[in-house]
Amino acid sequence: YPDASGVIGKVTPKGVTIDSDETLIGYFLDEAKVAAVHGAAFGLSPAFRISYATSEEVLKKACTRIQEACAALK
Repeated sequence: YPDASGVIGKVTPKGVTIDSDETLIGYFLDEAKVAAVHGAAFGLSPAFRISYATSEEVLKKACTRIQEACAALK
């Protein structure tokens, strides 16, 4: 589970404050077009889980989009 504590409190380009891992996952879905599961669902907040059954190429692209989305947070 990647730790999301470093982005809690940051603000998206649209002005939404990332106040939980649940908010972060919504941001990933809306902006990066990547689905993930918030760690709170597993008692592991603030974190997230990526479940995948796809090619390595698709997974690399998804991870790049997550990185870009996180870099856009201020």
